[in-house]
Amino acid sequence: MKQEIVFATIGSIMTIVFLMIVNLLTSPEHLWFLYPSHILVLWPVSLYFLSEKQYKFGVLFVGLVIILFLSLNNYFNSPGHPWVLYAVYSIILLVVLTFLGKSSIKLSVAIIGSLAAILYYSFLNYYLSPGYPWAVYLAYAVLWWPTLLYFISSKRYFGLSIFGTFLTVVFLIVVSAVSTPNVIWEVYPIFLILWWPLSMYFYGSNKRNSRNKIIRQI
Repeated sequence: MKQEIVFATIGSIMTIVFLMIVNLLTSPEHLWFLYPSHILVLWPVSLYFLSEKQYKFGVLFVGLVIILFLSLNNYFNSPGHPWVLYAVYSIILLVVLTFLGKSSIKLSVAIIGSLAAILYYSFLNYYLSPGYPWAVYLAYAVLWWPTLLYFISSKRYFGLSIFGTFLTVVFLIVVSAVSTPNVIWEVYPIFLILWWPLSMYFYGSNKRNSRNKIIRQI
């Protein structure tokens, strides 16, 4: 493994230097060598962390390299709009969940993570692109994290259908209000989503009746 790491390190450095020279000689106005370089950097480093079985620190390093790469790309190509901030939270969240280990599946972690994501992206939405409240879509998706974790772990599937339907109905109404307030299109998907708790209720009722019938026969 040590020889493989040395080989990967030398190969990555040689390739990055070669691509950088070609880039500066042929098209210096666009630093395209940065795109493959961050992948080449991850090659020997990933081998090192795998050989040492330091998986958590490997994830941390990969996250830092990706953030650095995106930051440089943002700075050189579109410095007027810090779009790298949109990706930073997701990368940091992945690193944090990796370090938490088994604790990452706790409901408290899911609630804190989802609320932090909603606040973070709502802040970006307000300051970077206030023209349209796109954070509503992310909030709807992120709230399913603690929702599924709670109801599935407690095996409350009918409760999941009720809360999931409520969450979806609220989301559709909000999206309709901010996007097309003069068109009431949300009634169509709302009608369809109502079948979810209805079918779950009758499925549970039939299952209970069948079980009671078997018990009486015994």
